[in-house]
Amino acid sequence: MKLFKLSRVLHRWGSIIALLPITIIIFSGIVLQLKKVSPYVQPPTQSGAGTEPAIGFDRILEVARTVPEAEIETWEDVDRLDVRPAKGMVKLRCKNRYEVQIDTETAEILQVAFRRSDLIESIHDGSFFNDHFKLWVFLPAGIVLAILVITGIHLFFLPYLARRKRVSRDRD
Repeated sequence: MKLFKLSRVLHRWGSIIALLPITIIIFSGIVLQLKKVSPYVQPPTQSGAGTEPAIGFDRILEVARTVPEAEIETWEDVDRLDVRPAKGMVKLRCKNRYEVQIDTETAEILQVAFRRSDLIESIHDGSFFNDHFKLWVFLPAGIVLAILVITGIHLFFLPYLARRKRVSRDRD
């Protein structure tokens, strides 16, 4: 099979096979590009009073327990802490996707908001569906996309190469 025909076949079938996962990746990626400018996707980072943490983990947990939306009883209910000393605050990410921002000097609650960016990221990388789905569907879709780029470039330049070859042959 000639390279031209092989490129067309690979390009055609590859685009059909990878259409759905790549579409999900593209649209979730577009939304993730907006996470720093859209409070709907990710709550904006607030600033606290100081620049050096003055409260400990026990106090952070105690303050977070006062937020009903967070549904925090123990550290088991906390997904992670994101300490921002320069901003004087700590982000407490809950397992239920709420985010509580606490001033690290005064222990005041700066903001409580639902955080959608982690959900969108899990959709983007395929782990939302299943870890096996991520490896057996989204990874191959990415590989197919790379092949589509290569065959697309080949198909784009092929007419120019053929024309150059024809002109060269006509001169001889």
